[in-house]
Amino acid sequence: MMDLWAVHVNNTVGSPLCLKNNSVREKSFSFGKFRVLDVRVLKHKVGYHSLSVKAMAKKNSNDNSSSPRSGNGDGSKGSNSPDRVNFDWREFRANLFAQEKAGKAESNAHNQTETPQESKPLGLKWAHPIPVPETGCVLVATEKLDGVRTFERTVVLLLRSGTRHPQEGPFGVVINRPLNKKVRHMKPTNTELATTFADFSLHFGGPLEASMFLLKTGDKTKLEEFEEVIPGLCFGARNSLDEAAALVKKGVLKPQDFRFFVGYAGWQLDQLREEIESDYWYVAACSSNLICGGSSGSSSETLWEEVLQLMGGQYSELSRKPKRDV
Repeated sequence: MMDLWAVHVNNTVGSPLCLKNNSVREKSFSFGKFRVLDVRVLKHKVGYHSLSVKAMAKKNSNDNSSSPRSGNGDGSKGSNSPDRVNFDWREFRANLFAQEKAGKAESNAHNQTETPQESKPLGLKWAHPIPVPETGCVLVATEKLDGVRTFERTVVLLLRSGTRHPQEGPFGVVINRPLNKKVRHMKPTNTELATTFADFSLHFGGPLEASMFLLKTGDKTKLEEFEEVIPGLCFGARNSLDEAAALVKKGVLKPQDFRFFVGYAGWQLDQLREEIESDYWYVAACSSNLICGGSSGSSSETLWEEVLQLMGGQYSELSRKPKRDV
């Protein structure tokens, strides 16, 4: 059987969906005979496009020198102080979003002479919509993808938001499709996959031919060998397997810290934008607890509903709808 991490000679990043005349065509994917993209291209840094928050200007100017290095493409290195290792600016934005939402609700209640509801503090799990994709956000499939077997009811974590270079568009992995298989079931020829990682769980990551893993680092010292997606969560590929195995053998990392993915999802930058504008995807920022919590089993399979419910409003309504007949 072909090695799970074999190299495919075609380095062009393909697209999971082809939109033409407002229709969706599914790209074929053979699970048993897949070939794997050369993931060395994943080491290139790309620009980070995120929603700017005016209130962030209130942060101490010294934060610029201590912001953690991440997969966002800024190339800066983080401070070694424990309280700065996993600073997540997205929590700051989520608090602003929650306060604004509570303010609107209070205003509406006041106008309707109703009793205003007391605003709740931001919980461990949160999600809210954002206008444009960013590294570390999630793409939540809308009902328009019902019937598209590969992507219906999926949540895709964007590992990079992408650039305009045709071979470095946005890409990520589906995080709510456990395969109920172990790495050893793929009969890998790579030594570390066949031994150290043999009993680690496998997940379907997307229809394109590459494999990678997510690594939950939590409060551990920053691991420079891997690319950070959001604070406390990194991703790695074939060229970082040896480093990951060494940390497992030392006891720094544990099996539950990993999620291995077969395949991935990728787009050209304009293509993803068109799919979002055509309402195939909702774009959301989510807490790391929400993304990392569904490591296996039913918890990850219900992630689609959970994200939509936390987003509230029209999104929450969609989570309760049955799949459309196609």
